[in-house]
Amino acid sequence: MKNYLVKDLMVPISEYATVPEDATLFEAVLALEKAQEQFNQNRYSHRAVLILDKQKKVVGKLSQMDFLGALEPRDANLEQIRNFKQFGFSRKAVALQQEEYLKSSAPILDFYSKAARKKVTEYMQRPTEGEYVDENASLDMALHQLTAGANLSLLVTRGAEIVGVLRLADVFAAVYHSMKESELQKTPGEA
Repeated sequence: MKNYLVKDLMVPISEYATVPEDATLFEAVLALEKAQEQFNQNRYSHRAVLILDKQKKVVGKLSQMDFLGALEPRDANLEQIRNFKQFGFSRKAVALQQEEYLKSSAPILDFYSKAARKKVTEYMQRPTEGEYVDENASLDMALHQLTAGANLSLLVTRGAEIVGVLRLADVFAAVYHSMKESELQKTPGEA
């Protein structure tokens, strides 16, 4: 099995979708779409956009889940319905209540249009201490950080500078291929 380092598997910032912190959600989606089109088709597509400050430093990340969460209508009645789960209602029962309530709401496309103009900083996640990994760290260390923090990616550092993104999909692919290679090299009867 190859002894991978984080820098062997990371996606450099230059290949990642980025937008400035004053960008809108719509601009972030366009940047993600462009990055996916330009990225090496042999690898998994991007699932997040990095948010950069005026000095081009990463200050946050907007994942697909963050984006979808931003599209969800927010009002007091919907929040009350979402809270039904704490009283033992099933997800299906809560979803049916939400659906019934949303039938009498404004068309969802109107809400999407308003959400598209919102700033990414309203919905982005700021990186936490456990979401950074040094580019020279071993794959084992990165794997531990990904699983311990239930992270889908880690920001890769060189000193104090963020130079790339290590994605769970790329780590999984490396581990899978190494495992497969190792198992196929065993002689019959080896366990």
